[in-house]
Amino acid sequence: MRFTPSILGKLVEPINRRRFQAVVDEHGGDAYGKSFDSWDHLMTLIYAQLSGASSLRHDGSALLRLIDSTPIPLGKLCDWAKSNGRIRGMKLHVVYDPNSDCPRVLAITDANVNDAQVGRTINIEEGATYVFDKGYCHYGWWAAIDAGQAFFVTRPKTNMGLKPVYDRPLAATHGDGFTVLEDAEVSFASKGDSKLPIRLRRVIVKRDEGDTITLLTNDLVRSAVDIAALYKGRWQIELLFRWIKQHLRIRKFLGNNDNAIRLQLFAAMIAYALLRIAARVHRVALPILRFTDLVTQCLFERRHIAAIDRPPPVNPSQRKPRCSPDQMSLAYA
Repeated sequence: MRFTPSILGKLVEPINRRRFQAVVDEHGGDAYGKSFDSWDHLMTLIYAQLSGASSLRHDGSALLRLIDSTPIPLGKLCDWAKSNGRIRGMKLHVVYDPNSDCPRVLAITDANVNDAQVGRTINIEEGATYVFDKGYCHYGWWAAIDAGQAFFVTRPKTNMGLKPVYDRPLAATHGDGFTVLEDAEVSFASKGDSKLPIRLRRVIVKRDEGDTITLLTNDLVRSAVDIAALYKGRWQIELLFRWIKQHLRIRKFLGNNDNAIRLQLFAAMIAYALLRIAARVHRVALPILRFTDLVTQCLFERRHIAAIDRPPPVNPSQRKPRCSPDQMSLAYA
């Protein structure tokens, strides 16, 4: 495959890298560097200049991870599939990065596998905030997230006894579509307090067009409104699942054994990721409803993705045709 340099790579081509390294070696610039040398440092700073970055550290919103699963029902031909009491089939587990619109982790399990069991296998990123529902209730995993200097926002189960330790002042109560009713640090009311030796915070939120929900987090820094807004953003992974089931071929399968179905699910998600990457690289708008059209134009009409959704070039020397009255009336109809 022909190598194509990145835009940044083309921009820095005038820099003589051998000469640069000779100067670094002369002054011992990499004497104490282990994995981040002077060239990487320079590229990072140049990229920061061109991208307008104000910090080289990721902020909390940049490291947001939404975690959820969706069932994949299988037909009667797959009698080997296990049931969770509601559906017989498999589960697609996703750790989703809403800022880059990209699944970070993908796992496929039997339908009866508990969500928290998969969540515990996720590598914890320092500084990240993980948002998930009450299906991922596991005290040991929550403690591991906290020990990894990361945060979680979730909903407690209805039978989880919590008692307030002290109320936190509310600087603001109104958010986009909700109102914060309470913000307090809490502890477990049961005897199992030692199972989760971390500080917990409870935020009670009233939706403008809905019910009241309770949120639980180990984040003691963000405002209560920000915590509620993070959980509200969890709907983005629900939209991802809806989009996947509407546009990818995961309702009918080419094979009916476990391996064939897993391969087709992985292939579908790889296809999704490739199209998102191509759309971003070529700056092509990729509306959800145009997915099938885009695949058809790229694969079967052999059109380059960079030329899609772009108007044809205009020849300034060519006179524009005059519109007839009928055409004008149609244009304004």
